[in-house]
Amino acid sequence: MIGIDIGGANLKVVDGAGVHIHYCPLWQGAPLADLLELYAGPAAVVMSGELADCFANKMEGIRWIVETVQGLIPGAAFYGTDAAFHTRPVPELAAANWLASADYLREAYADAVLVDVGSTTADIIPLNCFEDLKGLTDTRRLQMQYLVYTGMLRTNIATLVSSVTLDGTATPVSTEYFAASADAHLVLGHIAPADYICPAPDNGAKTPEAALRRLARVVCADLDEIGKEGALEVARQFWEVQRTLIVRAVERALFRSGAGRVITAGIGADLFARELGGVTLDDEIGEVSDALPAYAVREVALRQHACD
Repeated sequence: MIGIDIGGANLKVVDGAGVHIHYCPLWQGAPLADLLELYAGPAAVVMSGELADCFANKMEGIRWIVETVQGLIPGAAFYGTDAAFHTRPVPELAAANWLASADYLREAYADAVLVDVGSTTADIIPLNCFEDLKGLTDTRRLQMQYLVYTGMLRTNIATLVSSVTLDGTATPVSTEYFAASADAHLVLGHIAPADYICPAPDNGAKTPEAALRRLARVVCADLDEIGKEGALEVARQFWEVQRTLIVRAVERALFRSGAGRVITAGIGADLFARELGGVTLDDEIGEVSDALPAYAVREVALRQHACD
């Protein structure tokens, strides 16, 4: 069996050969079917890509994803926010990937809050509250701070900072999409160039120097106007706001759930394990933690099948 996680920006597949991550922006008409042709066998699937703005509403997105997958993998089963598997489009399929992760981990890590920081969002999941988590929509998770809509790669710098301090002067930022969180994390050494898997805002190079140029544009400057240190300040101040948002949400989840530790997953796993004093799932389950929902939905399906 293979596990598939279909997001709006990335397709993640876990099979017997390991983890496969494809940049697949659905809103740009990415060839999901062509990518899925690379894989065969029974499949368990989760999704969050139904929210892509190429779809008029979530049900349209759910239907399209289900039909696309089942056109290539007949009999594929889709995990929903009711913690059940479905073979037809139903509203419960919307954004259930985080719950699949919780379902897989909840027994072995019942004393933990899972912090899965990906390219676009951070999922904060108290694993000892599984019954209360079922049925939550992304809107409700935003309200409860279980979903923090910022990530390691695709967040517009200007969505989190309205101004930065340069040489002691408060400097408002442009709200254009000049630089992304990937640029900040790259120049701060939090990610490597190989981790920068989404297009750069200017479709340019994914090098530290190119990232510094993009960060300078956030304050409407060229790099030679504010220097490397000025561009680094933009990155540092963005990171401080992003870190604070996620850490405070995790602290809230720890307090409300009574959980005693933090486990981390996703591209931000190492960084946030250090920030939160947690352990990474990579240390526990290996590279599949980079595509946790895809791996988790496969394991949940296999577990349920074994119990049938």
